[in-house]
Amino acid sequence: MSKIKPAKGSPYARILGVGGYRPTRVVPNEVILETIDSSDEWIRSRSGIATRHWASPEETVAAMSVEASGKALADAGVSPEQIGAVIVSTVSHFKQTPAVATEIAHRIGAGKPAAFDISAGCAGFGYGLTLAKGMVVEGSAEYVLVIGVERLSDLTDLEDRATAFLFGDGAGAVVVGPSSEPAIGPTVWGSEGDKSETIKQTVPWDEYRTGDTAEKFPAITQEGQAVFRWAVFEMAKVAQQALDAAGITAEDLDVFIPHQANMRIIDSMVKTLKLPEHVTVARDVETTGNTSAASIPLAMERLLATGAAKSGDTALVIGFGAGLVYAATVVTLP
Repeated sequence: MSKIKPAKGSPYARILGVGGYRPTRVVPNEVILETIDSSDEWIRSRSGIATRHWASPEETVAAMSVEASGKALADAGVSPEQIGAVIVSTVSHFKQTPAVATEIAHRIGAGKPAAFDISAGCAGFGYGLTLAKGMVVEGSAEYVLVIGVERLSDLTDLEDRATAFLFGDGAGAVVVGPSSEPAIGPTVWGSEGDKSETIKQTVPWDEYRTGDTAEKFPAITQEGQAVFRWAVFEMAKVAQQALDAAGITAEDLDVFIPHQANMRIIDSMVKTLKLPEHVTVARDVETTGNTSAASIPLAMERLLATGAAKSGDTALVIGFGAGLVYAATVVTLP
């Protein structure tokens, strides 16, 4: 018989607060057109993007995360000292070690929480949320700070007509804590490694160091049509599985917050899922661009701040991207 005592966690977990940070510089499509042969009309028709935010040198991954975290903590009514773990999802923090989560934890005054980074691309927020839920329920942390943050402008090839207009910078954060009722549903997540070449970094860091490749700094590239087909058809199935796992139907939803990759993908998923007209759909991509791991919490924060969604609403969230990886779940909004 095991001598290990049972964990003293909460029966359930929920998102208690959300915060976001968008860099001060707003970049319209006209700036992108300085380096690619395209048009504002083409960019908008292909992606729905009109503007995006690009970070200044001072708006580092850590600095943006600290700002978003402060807002999330205030929204949740939780002090930094109460945070038992900090999880950061990012692909654009250029230090392999130490994890940027440790710096963020220190800068917000969180004491000595567990702190680590994860790399799950545009599904990273969903992965972090799932880990946080497990920690709260298991009892290893009462409150967990989950951050999605990117400086994708550092990894954008401004001469690549297929991707130059897509990416933006920003940070989104949520505080996950105990709940007396279910408020974060089961996560449907996974990966399809056979499609890993469809979204990737152009040059591995070690090859860039040796000088065996072109002198261009590494950037993100993708096979647009392949990604579009996968996202529209396969991710709609995953979204439906998340609804089924939560025991609800599309009619029960109030809000749909997909990864803000592309307006055409979002609209196609809405159609495939047959979402009712009463469901509010996040379309933050128009003014924020694709911010990868930050896109879902940023969109969530904006919906709540503008009144398009309200506290207690039932929302379906789904992230998908490089890997190819995905994660979908149903949550109660803070």
